Amino acid sequence: WSIWWVNQIHRCCSKAFQEQAIYNQESISKMIYIQILAILGLILSVYSLYVERKLVAQEDYSPVCDINKKISCSAAFESKYSRTLGINNSILGIGFYAVVFILSLTYFSSAILYLAIIGMLATKYLAYISYFKLKNFCIICMSVYLVNILLLILAWIKFA
Repeated sequence: WSIWWVNQIHRCCSKAFQEQAIYNQESISKMIYIQILAILGLILSVYSLYVERKLVAQEDYSPVCDINKKISCSAAFESKYSRTLGINNSILGIGFYAVVFILSLTYFSSAILYLAIIGMLATKYLAYISYFKLKNFCIICMSVYLVNILLLILAWIKFA
């Protein structure tokens, strides 16, 4: 009779541990995706800063992301909207994605949701500027927008 109770407790506890392990595995995989997005956003921000610096240094420089006058990252990077509060948007992006990545490694990772919301607000504003004011399609900018949208979705699933 006592062996039956031990087996029941063992089955109950092992099932709970298995469910917890599956939850932890899913949670870790979402965090890895967030980290990948942060690295991708960091790479895109560094590339946009590189293009901006190269455009200033060389007048005849034509970046790969310039396809024509309507599809041009240099048009966006050279516009008056390429700075927010006097700080280059690329530098803000580098800082943003670095903070997201660092937070993903800490116990304060739930703050990523709030950063993702702020990033999405910036995305909406900059997309509006790009399409309606500049009438320009920036491939690098679009890629950053996509990273921010995916970051918000993953952060919402993980932390909300």
